[in-house]
Amino acid sequence: MIKSSQARKQRRFRLTAPAHAAQHFVRVGLDKQLAKKLGIKRRTVQLSKGDSVAVVSGAKKGKSGKVIRVNMKRGFAYIDTITRKSAKGKELNVPVYISNLKITDLNLTDKYRAGKLSLKAQPKVVEKKEEKKPEAMSAPEPAEEAKVEEKAVEAMVK
Repeated sequence: MIKSSQARKQRRFRLTAPAHAAQHFVRVGLDKQLAKKLGIKRRTVQLSKGDSVAVVSGAKKGKSGKVIRVNMKRGFAYIDTITRKSAKGKELNVPVYISNLKITDLNLTDKYRAGKLSLKAQPKVVEKKEEKKPEAMSAPEPAEEAKVEEKAVEAMVK
């Protein structure tokens, strides 16, 4: 990421970050019970559409719902239960800053995401392969040697 301690440079980096770097800005803390149930040792996981979240701080503290959209550039999530009415009476989803959220249930319909989480959770077991000992070379039988010599002689005669 960025190594500068200047806030100006940090803000500029977050604003101009490419998508592969911006995806790291939308990591949200896991509920401890969920992490224990799934066997995940990570503290945070990237937020995804369909995850169930709870708001832990801010004006909407205590509310929960499913994520319907994630804005990686701005660092906001839109939750289905947090809405407001517009001046015309239309229901609008209110953006909630990602640092105010906690994941209470993961959307594991994406096989790649599910596999990535489970692989990281399981400790890697290194198995030692048994080395095969080279067998002692046995001397060829006299009958085989005679056949080889006959073929060599026939090739020379031709």
